[in-house]
Amino acid sequence: MELGLLPLALAVLVFLVSHRLTNQPRFRRWAEARLGGIVGFSVAYSIVSLALLAWIIVAYQQAPTLLLWEQAPWMRWVPPLAMLPACLLLTIGMTAANPFSIGPGRRGYDPARPGLLRLTRHPILWGLALWAAAHMVPNGDVAALMIFAPLLALALMGLRLLDSKRKRSLPDWQQLAALTAKIHPAMLPEIGWWRPLAGLAIYALLLWLHEPVIGASPLP
Repeated sequence: MELGLLPLALAVLVFLVSHRLTNQPRFRRWAEARLGGIVGFSVAYSIVSLALLAWIIVAYQQAPTLLLWEQAPWMRWVPPLAMLPACLLLTIGMTAANPFSIGPGRRGYDPARPGLLRLTRHPILWGLALWAAAHMVPNGDVAALMIFAPLLALALMGLRLLDSKRKRSLPDWQQLAALTAKIHPAMLPEIGWWRPLAGLAIYALLLWLHEPVIGASPLP
């Protein structure tokens, strides 16, 4: 490996290990007991995740450029177009009750009104996968792929792993799952209006912050 890529490799590795560690039930119970429960744990994990993401960004900006493919003009359209549905998936997924996947958990979940879960049980993971895959298209350098390829693989593997885990842990899995992963006309009314608006606001914020934070314009 090019030595200039080692700091980035270390940053990505620490990020992935931290994610894996927080999904270990024994560690999570230990951390929640010392951080004030689920809320304290979520706040602490969010702060740590943001710090690790900042580390990855700085390491990427300092990494050497080793091109695998040249960027064509059409490739620049992929991230801004894909990030709109990605932001909607992530925002709605993070604010709606979900017994199937990562997110707020089951509390408040109404099987008669699954909302976005009618389309997918894993909106957050699909949002992350879409974000990672879209950014791989115009960024054909080794450093970018070191970031986005592992995150894409992590999101896609998580889809099967979580379904397998929930089948074992949810006694009413069959009944709950029968209402999901299919398009239904009731989905949009069940989602409501404020979550999509929040997703659009986050999308606009990301467009605005991308150049000052990342150092490159997100627009074609």
